[in-house]
Amino acid sequence: MNGKNLRLEKLFNRSENAVIVAIDHGLFDGPIPGLVNMTEMVKKIDPCVDGVLLSPGMLKLLRPLFNYRGAPLPIVRLNWSSVYCFHWNYNAAYTVISQTVEEAVANGAEVVLGSLTLQTTEKNDVKNVDVYSRLVNSADKLGVPFIGEYYPAYSDKLTKEEMHEQVYSCCRILTEIGCDMIKTFYTHNFKEITESCPVPIFGLGAEKKPTQLEALQLAADEIRDGARGVVFGRNAIQVPDPIGFQRALCDVVKNNMSPVDALKRHNLKD
Repeated sequence: MNGKNLRLEKLFNRSENAVIVAIDHGLFDGPIPGLVNMTEMVKKIDPCVDGVLLSPGMLKLLRPLFNYRGAPLPIVRLNWSSVYCFHWNYNAAYTVISQTVEEAVANGAEVVLGSLTLQTTEKNDVKNVDVYSRLVNSADKLGVPFIGEYYPAYSDKLTKEEMHEQVYSCCRILTEIGCDMIKTFYTHNFKEITESCPVPIFGLGAEKKPTQLEALQLAADEIRDGARGVVFGRNAIQVPDPIGFQRALCDVVKNNMSPVDALKRHNLKD
């Protein structure tokens, strides 16, 4: 599809690795530090990043992030899942569609994302696959790139081996159902995951790292192990200098700069 290819080529600018900043946390957490004031959010995103992941309602409110030449691509999350509501002690991963692909595109989305959680219950897994499949097939008809996200239930309670096995098997399932890219957790054998999937994989930042150097090192490890980019949220926003950190992140992900050199170049301090 020409439309899908064009959008993918914009995201992976001249075949570079891609950096996406996630600011969709309010969809599940409400306001969190660094993402309380939407007007201020615009000032915390550097144009060096390739995309911004946001909730359906945010795109209408954050036009200045996307309405100029060379701006990051707006990436809209389409389904709402209880698996992200840790503060309510939810983990069953019940999922609904919060916005259709058509509605997201009408609002300006250039890429969309749908999440999938498996190994919950047999009945709920079937429902989640149904939601995910309808979204990915709708995006395909419209020529809109689709990022499939795999996020396991009880992610904070899984052993390293359990996390890897779930991500390894379920990322392939996401691909087999249909998607153009995948966003998921970094595991201790991430290279096995990237080599088993025929689509580009983004490593996520997950929990806030104690230092910016550790966050940059995570990004470097993900790229070394075959990721085609990263999706960082708290690690890219809840820092003293978000713009400086994102520029350092782009240097690590796109230019293979060492985390230590990137930290020094952008004068980042915790």
